[in-house]
Amino acid sequence: MLYIFLSVCCSVMVSVLLKLARRYQIDIFQAITWNYSIAMVLTWLLYRPKFAVITDDVPYYIYGLLAILLPALFVVIGLCIKATGIVRTDIAERLSLFIPLIAAFLLFNEKLTILKLTGLGIGIIAIIFSIPWKKERSYNRRTAYSWLYLITVFIGMGMIDILFKQVAIFKGVPYTTSLFIIYTAAFILSQIALMFMVRTKRIKLTLRHIFFGWILGVVNFGNILFYLKAHQVLSGNPSVVFSAMNIGVIVLGTLIGLFIFREKLSKLNKAGIVLAIIAIIVMAYSQTH
Repeated sequence: MLYIFLSVCCSVMVSVLLKLARRYQIDIFQAITWNYSIAMVLTWLLYRPKFAVITDDVPYYIYGLLAILLPALFVVIGLCIKATGIVRTDIAERLSLFIPLIAAFLLFNEKLTILKLTGLGIGIIAIIFSIPWKKERSYNRRTAYSWLYLITVFIGMGMIDILFKQVAIFKGVPYTTSLFIIYTAAFILSQIALMFMVRTKRIKLTLRHIFFGWILGVVNFGNILFYLKAHQVLSGNPSVVFSAMNIGVIVLGTLIGLFIFREKLSKLNKAGIVLAIIAIIVMAYSQTH
């Protein structure tokens, strides 16, 4: 359970860092770009990618999609945290696990049980309850479309989860080698976009943005590392890892959002948190029955 706890802490810390980025006027895109440089280096040092075993049928199109989606959605998550807070964003991220469930049913003819349908229904209600429906007194573009950020995070994380599952299924390349390729491609593409914005003087490249990105990269990589370690140690109980990880992130994210950042939640939002936890428990139970 130690690895699950560490993974939960790293996952929530990513949200905290993105929240703090606004306070300290950190450019999110720069930070996210340099985050992938650290993820790339740490993957190389800890897992030593094996390129010699790569076969001809490598799913490069999946690698490419992930290299584009990962940094793009990272930016959206940062905007979502600014607009709606850590609590609601974490709920949208965690409940995105229902997107692969729907895809498995529609695309891969997987049997959809009553339990899975129940979990899916509760999860959708939880997302609806988590949206800040109340109008802001000080109208601005960021808060006016905050619900769009939540929906984008929900759908985007689900799509990324589906793609990573396809990477895991492919046995022609070790999973950690695939991760290195994806991180490298994400860094290169983000770096090209960053250099273009610097060249056109839209942003200014500074050391503090790079340093912040490296910290973000270490924490983000820690989340993935400890999550994989948890699955290795508890290989016979994947549902335990699944439920403990997602519930842990929602609970810890809620506590930090409420008590440290003083995020305001309506009664409907609080009900959404409870429903999100119930949905994850139902989903985890359905995987073993």
